[in-house]
Amino acid sequence: MLLRHAKTERANPGDRDRDRKLLKRGRADAPVIGAYMTRHGLVPDLAIVSPATRAQETWALVAAAWAKTPRMVTEARIYNADTTTLISVIGETRKTPALLIVGHNPSLHDLAVQLIASGDVAARERIAENLPTSGLVVIDLPLDDWALLRAQSGRLERFVSPREIAAATE
Repeated sequence: MLLRHAKTERANPGDRDRDRKLLKRGRADAPVIGAYMTRHGLVPDLAIVSPATRAQETWALVAAAWAKTPRMVTEARIYNADTTTLISVIGETRKTPALLIVGHNPSLHDLAVQLIASGDVAARERIAENLPTSGLVVIDLPLDDWALLRAQSGRLERFVSPREIAAATE
C-alpha cells in the first residue's frame, strides 16, 4: 500500500521543506483514509513512514482509526527518494505480509505507475495522471518476499482519495 501524505502548508522562505505541517484539510482527510482502510481490512503489518512532519502527522491520524496501532518505523531514505531507493527499502522488509509506505510525490506516484501491470483500467489511468494528497494505492503483488519486487509485477487492487470517498457517499 502506498499513501501520499495529506494536504500540507506551503513552505515559507527560509523554512525547511521537511518541517511543513498539515493544513486543516489534511487533518480532516487523513482520518477519512484511516477509516476507509479499517472498513476494508487494509491494516498493514508494518508502516514505513518518511521523517517529514507532514508524513508523520498523516500516519498518526490514519493509525488512530485502528484498535491496535500497527508497527511503524521512520525511514529517512523515503524523503526525496527515487523509485530505486523505495524498492530497496521495501525489499529490506523481506516477508512482511501487508506493508504501507507513507511518503511523498513524485516518488510514490512514480513507484505506483512502475509497479502496476494490471487492474482496473480507469483507476490505472487516474493514477497515471496524479497521486493526490491522502491518495491510497493498494497493489496486489504475487510475492511472499519483498526482496523479489520488480517493475510491472503488480495488479491494482484499489485507488482512493478522500475526495472520491466523499463523492461515493453523497
